[in-house]
Amino acid sequence: MNGLFDSHAHLHDRRMPDRDGAMERMREAGMRGCVTIGTDLEESRKAAALAERHADVWATAGLHPHDAKDWSPEIEREFRVLAQSERVVAIGEIGLDFFRDLSPRETQRTALRAQLRLASELALPVVIHSRDAHEPCFEELAAWVSGGGAAAIGDPVGVLHCFSGDAALAERYAELGFMISFAGPVTYPKSEALRGAAVALPADRIVVETDCPYLPPQSRRGEKNEPAWAAETAGLIAELRGDDPAAFAASTTANAARLFRIELGAP
Repeated sequence: MNGLFDSHAHLHDRRMPDRDGAMERMREAGMRGCVTIGTDLEESRKAAALAERHADVWATAGLHPHDAKDWSPEIEREFRVLAQSERVVAIGEIGLDFFRDLSPRETQRTALRAQLRLASELALPVVIHSRDAHEPCFEELAAWVSGGGAAAIGDPVGVLHCFSGDAALAERYAELGFMISFAGPVTYPKSEALRGAAVALPADRIVVETDCPYLPPQSRRGEKNEPAWAAETAGLIAELRGDDPAAFAASTTANAARLFRIELGAP
């Protein structure tokens, strides 16, 4: 499927077994590019450095909820420095993870609120991680939006990465001004609720991702994921929605460009 954009990858991750090859296959597949996602200060620096070297790669800077206990004024200052780069297009991956609880829950909330404020000050969208924390995360983001914190960012204000909720939750987030990103799990046999969300959303609120090297689509289960495999996820969603695949690809890519405020080269 030509023309896709991977809205959430970890290309700089040490677990990527063949980064250069994956990027070449991404281009051979006709993809328009990807965003490689920071999860702590070191990984954000690596993401930004990779994006600086490739015209079709952009980066984010943020502290994952697993590492929320490490949040500090010093890290915030470093994220501000990274965000000066035109290649850094969002604050993230930030949010709440009550599945692993690798940082205390209230500490996760504190780090999330601080990074939402930072995004507001920098007028950058946010990339949200939410696992087993649907309602607490929605409450935090709704408070941020309703309190005017997202006003400087405009619409869309961010994206729910690797969305794992149902149609009702997806629609609530869309009303707040968020994009909803679907990854490989939408292709898994037991993901009926997730597929329902992909069908229910308006086309202008959907983006696709790989989260590579994690969460490969169904046909690649057990392998290291890579951007080119976003085509399987996008193809299934287009089929479920009854959309023309080429039109769906173009729509999700336009949504990603609008989300991250980037200009993409000619397809």
